[in-house]
Amino acid sequence: MINPSTGPSSKAKVQHMMYGFGDDPNPLPETVTLVEEIVVEYVTDLAHKAQDIGSKRGKLSVEDFLFLIRKDLPKLNRCTELLSMQEELKQARKAFEVDEDKLATLE
Repeated sequence: MINPSTGPSSKAKVQHMMYGFGDDPNPLPETVTLVEEIVVEYVTDLAHKAQDIGSKRGKLSVEDFLFLIRKDLPKLNRCTELLSMQEELKQARKAFEVDEDKLATLE
């Protein structure tokens, strides 16, 4: 089921992730529901813990999440990789916008 505002439903996303990690293309609905519940519980718990850490400073930041996963090196490495890729994309978009503005003034 695809929701036009948010894309595929969370169950469909979980099903695609399960397939990406080697599961059957059409896993049992009960399995998808269980995995989704586990993921939602994990993310909710992580967000609450990060919020507790951030409340001491008055704001929630990315560093709060990195602090919580610091002992899980694969997750920490993947998060830092994704954050650096996000920064690179932001810089590339910024450079492209500047080039576009310069071209518009030259014409």
